[in-house]
Amino acid sequence: MCPRSPARGAFINKELSLMSSKKPSSPKSQMAGTDTLDRGNTNVKLENLEAFRDDATQQALRTNQGVKIADNQNTLKAGARGPSLLEDFIMREKITHFDHERIPERIVHARGTGAHGYFQTYKAHSALTKAGFLQDPDKKTPVFVRFSTVQGPRGSGDTVRDVRGFAVKFFTDEGNFDLVGNNMPVFFIQDAIKFPDFVHAVKPEPHNEMPTGGSAHDTFWDFVSLVPESAHMVIWAMSDRAIPKSLRSMQGFGVHTFRFINAEGKSHFVKFHWRPSVGTCSLVWDEAQKLAGKDTDYHRRDLWESIETGDYPEWEFGVQIIAEEDEHTFDFDILDPTKLIPEEQVPITPLGKMVLNRNPDNFFAETEQVAFCPGHIVPGIDFSNDPLLQGRLFSYTDTQISRLGGPNFHEIPINRPVCPFSNNQRDAQHRSTINKGRASYEPNSIDGGWPKETPPAAQDGGFESYPERIDANKIRQRSDSFSDHFSQARLFFHSMSKHEQEHIIAAYSFELGKVEREHIRARQVDEILANIDLELARRVAENLGLPAPKAGTVPARKTSVSASPALSQANLLPGNIKTRKVAVLAANGVEGKAIEALKKALTAQGAHAKLLGPTSAPVKTAEGKLLDVDGSMEGLPSVAFDAVFVPGGAESIKALSGDGVALHYLLEAYKHLKPIAVHGDARQLLDVLHLQVDDGLLAIKDAQDLKAFFAAIAQHRVWAREPKAKAIPA
Repeated sequence: MCPRSPARGAFINKELSLMSSKKPSSPKSQMAGTDTLDRGNTNVKLENLEAFRDDATQQALRTNQGVKIADNQNTLKAGARGPSLLEDFIMREKITHFDHERIPERIVHARGTGAHGYFQTYKAHSALTKAGFLQDPDKKTPVFVRFSTVQGPRGSGDTVRDVRGFAVKFFTDEGNFDLVGNNMPVFFIQDAIKFPDFVHAVKPEPHNEMPTGGSAHDTFWDFVSLVPESAHMVIWAMSDRAIPKSLRSMQGFGVHTFRFINAEGKSHFVKFHWRPSVGTCSLVWDEAQKLAGKDTDYHRRDLWESIETGDYPEWEFGVQIIAEEDEHTFDFDILDPTKLIPEEQVPITPLGKMVLNRNPDNFFAETEQVAFCPGHIVPGIDFSNDPLLQGRLFSYTDTQISRLGGPNFHEIPINRPVCPFSNNQRDAQHRSTINKGRASYEPNSIDGGWPKETPPAAQDGGFESYPERIDANKIRQRSDSFSDHFSQARLFFHSMSKHEQEHIIAAYSFELGKVEREHIRARQVDEILANIDLELARRVAENLGLPAPKAGTVPARKTSVSASPALSQANLLPGNIKTRKVAVLAANGVEGKAIEALKKALTAQGAHAKLLGPTSAPVKTAEGKLLDVDGSMEGLPSVAFDAVFVPGGAESIKALSGDGVALHYLLEAYKHLKPIAVHGDARQLLDVLHLQVDDGLLAIKDAQDLKAFFAAIAQHRVWAREPKAKAIPA
């Protein structure tokens, strides 16, 4: 066995489960923990997830067959200037591998990024479910999470207006559980048979492959204006939820209704929720557009840097619980994926927390090859009859077979369970398990009958589907309980704050303004928006130059909940400024003590400051000290920060007053409603820019007095400034 080949035991299921001596290849690997997972008589350490990682430090360069390479610079030739020789197996192997490095990208959710971490339950939830990872509060279950956009290809931007995927793979000691959701709790369609139609419509138009990464075009709006069931999801997509501030400030939802089943066989319907510890907030539209140009990788970079700096993203995992006997007590059908359950009717029960604490070592091997399938569940979790979920159970596995080159995608390291897995499946492309024994069938007597079934009644029993009784005819028909398409869209709009409603109106106006065909625009206004809210329809119609509808086309349904504060991001802030980033603008002659005081105060609050100068050269303080800067104002623009601080110092302010980049920096932050604090002499900049102080534009005399500034940062944006900020040039 050559030194750099993975241990042969890593390719054999039984030996993988027993192997515990291999150490992680780097300090980052240790972040995932080395907690022991008990599996009967087998102790499997989480280190086994690292069994396939390769660290080439101090290793000889070799071919894939283990042969040491003496010259990696030159092809084998007949003489120095002669023809290259076909016998050069080193060059052939290298070029052949390179020629086949790309795999088909995902049809949807192609643009993504991911991270490792762990999940830890708060307590045993045995009354609710027998799922093992929800029982022991001392156990950390490893997870891998992939975030993504939906419409665009791998090379599209992070900050486009789009739904975001939120997929979590739990490596539990009973097998892998994939919770494959989004950052919105509902979806565009009710039945999986319409999924190809929806995706074809939202993808770039087929004649010119535009637009990339967005939905502002004819085919999308043609489809959704003809499919009223999409109304609820579309208004979410037109809200601020579609332009999240960061991946770590997104909520996540399982979208569908699932079942939890306890050891006694008792079932409850559940809806899955993820709530970020840093609160839920978004970009403003102009900021999102600029970030798409200034930093296409903005969300990727933010997630990566937050983990590298120790600001580990964290979410609370919870469920809404519905007793089986209460299934039909709502104004809507809980199996309808275009509906959510208002928290006023069913509160969220917290179950545990998830922390992401390690970045991938290799994007392709981990983030690109990870395969999520809603059908990957464990005992204690089961499906509902949601028709969209039922279709996804087939579609996701089918997609992975095509994308990852066959049915053995579960053997790719990032997809391998950490528990033993043995069965009689054999062969196919990319098989890496070396199966011993002669019997590849069940039952058998040749190999002692192994592997054998595990009766569900046994301790650590096998998976058993919930014995739901069904007595029905085979029909192609939509349930009447799925027929209400507008009441929850109306609920969402009426639950928004004033500024959120204005953003929704602006988003519809922008997107529909890109639609070439007037009849599509008119249909969306008259037959969709008018049934949600007439004022919403009137405002959008006015912006599009269309006549305002006088009434909706269907009677408005009365519902038991008319507004849900939990839907508004204005109510989802954390009340602190942890992990927030403040840009500090300075030039030579800056007051160094003010910078020192700000950094100390921010550190105490768990926030960060970056010192920016006119260039990347150090700046000299008024006290004569040289300060290294984190970058230039041009290199780290205001759109990358949550707030701006300008310390005093007469020479520094004089220089900034004549610096167009610095002045634009402040105007742009003002336009994007960010808190700005000017200290001492920096007050003069407000006069240069003709700006007036407000709740988030603060003139500070004492650099120690930052309470009001920090309070403004905690509010995320200065929304009262928005009407005035619109007059500021882009």
